[in-house]
Amino acid sequence: SQSLTTTPTPKNFQSFTVKRIDTTSTHGTGCTFSAAITAYLARGEDLIDSVRLSKEYVTNAINKAYKIGNGNGPLNHFFK
Repeated sequence: SQSLTTTPTPKNFQSFTVKRIDTTSTHGTGCTFSAAITAYLARGEDLIDSVRLSKEYVTNAINKAYKIGNGNGPLNHFFK
């Protein structure tokens, strides 16, 4: 299964896909994704690169998340 993100461009759409991670550690993914896009834009990246880099960041943060508590747990924003 794939995780798909689609971003509008002035002339078309750009899609980004990664393998979906089987986890419940997804609490905060939307907020983290939007904040990462904003941060990359502020650093001077263009929109497409900002979305691509943010998708990579969120995917890694999900993949490196600790399994804590019950239900949907948080991402690991501090992975390395």
